[in-house]
Amino acid sequence: MANLNTGILKSVPIALPPHAEQTSIVEYLDNAGGGIDTAITRARRQIELVEEYRTRLIADVVTGQINVRDTKVELPN
Repeated sequence: MANLNTGILKSVPIALPPHAEQTSIVEYLDNAGGGIDTAITRARRQIELVEEYRTRLIADVVTGQINVRDTKVELPN
């Protein structure tokens, strides 16, 4: 909206729940987010481990510690 300014925004009514309800909402969201935070932390750790494995695998192939010349991989269609 081109003519939207602070004067207009000051006059817009905003509905707020009582303070006790706001507090209970915040507590609920904090508790609900805990599981998400744990899942994110685990996923990041798994990504780190896969990246380490990939780096090590490439290094082993390049240095000849793993022979991949005769390896055949069947790829799905």
